Amino acid sequence: MEADQLVAEMQRIHESGRYSLVEVERPWSVHNPTISGEFSQPTALGWYLRREFGKLLKMGATIRVKASRVRRDLYDPELIRSISEDEWDLRKKKLFLFAAERIDLSLNRLEHYTGTAAKHFQRYILFTNYRMHVEAFLAFYPNCIKPANPNVQMPAYHHVLPENAGITLVNIGVGPANAKTITDHIAVLRPELMIMVGHCGGLRNHQEIGDYVLATAYLRADRVMDDILPREIPVIPNFIINLQLRRELEERKIPYRMGTVYTTDNRNWEFNQRQTVEAMKMSRSIAVDMESATIAANGYRYRIPHATLLCVSDKPLHGRPKLSAQAQIFYANSKEKHLEIALRAVEAIRAEYPEGLPNADVRSFDEPLLGSSGND
Repeated sequence: MEADQLVAEMQRIHESGRYSLVEVERPWSVHNPTISGEFSQPTALGWYLRREFGKLLKMGATIRVKASRVRRDLYDPELIRSISEDEWDLRKKKLFLFAAERIDLSLNRLEHYTGTAAKHFQRYILFTNYRMHVEAFLAFYPNCIKPANPNVQMPAYHHVLPENAGITLVNIGVGPANAKTITDHIAVLRPELMIMVGHCGGLRNHQEIGDYVLATAYLRADRVMDDILPREIPVIPNFIINLQLRRELEERKIPYRMGTVYTTDNRNWEFNQRQTVEAMKMSRSIAVDMESATIAANGYRYRIPHATLLCVSDKPLHGRPKLSAQAQIFYANSKEKHLEIALRAVEAIRAEYPEGLPNADVRSFDEPLLGSSGND
């Protein structure tokens, strides 16, 4: 079968009420010639599966699809056991990062949180925590798909292109908990990249309100993933994304700094600042926010290229806290330019890497075959 026929067969099996079992036979592999795994809701993953199956078939692999178990109801008490990632057998090569039940649950929660169906999510994901960036996105793409209910927790907006090659913007609100929640579920869709487009507190003397920050590292004080990704594990942005964001900033002659972003789970860290400020100094941080390191850490966990482009909205250590009147003026003057930089960077990356960003640096030695944008 061709790649599109394989995905169509998976969808037929899905509609019959069962999971699809995909078996990939690779004659060139000495240690793992045959790898199998179950899938659910293949339409939502269609662009990704067609691309990865196509690569494997071109290399000489044989791919078979057949019906597997009856799909588990999301109200089944046994569901909780089947979605846990704690008991993965690292000795066995896997086909995909997620179990079929996890796919079902995550795609259901995506619709719940964002007000849009999982199939509408595009390959290129931008995150913001401000309505003003949503307004700018709607000005750039007035015909984008919008939430059926605008009052959902994290509304998403989709500029749709064929094969999901467009751009999605998600307003995640404030804080690392939301950032982890949404990236946990979006990861199932295997996006090409994730970029945080937010605001930050500038920490250096020679930063001005409206200057930009391009993260090159993070100090993870968000704490939401300390038990599953220890803080000593290095997490850095994707070099290619950063390079393109930097080009956009340079072409516009916009002031910016590159360096460490300190991400905290405490919006009022200024009230008990001794330990926080000391950590900022030791890490040479240039900015503080509440989401960037969380998105980066989940990008690392789930093998998704990621980056952070922030705009300085206040300078808490220099007598310029974020106050309502000044903040509203800053927001009005910055929103279109900030979002446009990210959009143009994505467009350039999409043109240069239509088959996905090279990301061997985030693949592990026990990597699932369909774990990222490449096949090993």
